[in-house]
Amino acid sequence: MTITTPVQYKRIVVDSVRYYGKHLILTAQGCNDNLLSVDTIRNWVSELVERIDMQAFGEPLVARFGEGIEEGISAVQLIYTSAIVIHTNDQSREMYLDVFSCKGFSEDDVITYLNETFAPSSVNFQILFRN
Repeated sequence: MTITTPVQYKRIVVDSVRYYGKHLILTAQGCNDNLLSVDTIRNWVSELVERIDMQAFGEPLVARFGEGIEEGISAVQLIYTSAIVIHTNDQSREMYLDVFSCKGFSEDDVITYLNETFAPSSVNFQILFRN
C-alpha cells in the first residue's frame, strides 16, 4: 500500500524543491557585554520574532544558569511555525542560536540584528532545509 502525502504544508521552495522547514544554526563569538543580560536576551528574542515576520506563541522562557565555564543564558521562544532557541556562554562571550520555521525567513535579517546588538567578532552559520 502506498501512502501519498500532500505537499502543501511544505511552504519553503528552493530551486523548485519543496521543504518542510528552514533551520538556521549560528555561532557568534566575541560578543559584547549585552550577552550577559537576561533582559537584553529576552528583549532581543522578542524583537527578532518581529524582524523575521514570525508570530510568538506565548512569552519567551529566559534563564541564567550553570556555573564557572558553563554559566550563561538560555532562551526559548516558541513561534507558531516552530521555535527560536538561544544558549550563551559568559566566559567565552559566545552565542549559539537556532531558528527553525516552516515559514521562510531571512538569515541576513537575523545576522544584521545580531551584529547590531551583540557586535560579535565572528559569526559562523549554516542553513539546513528539512524535508
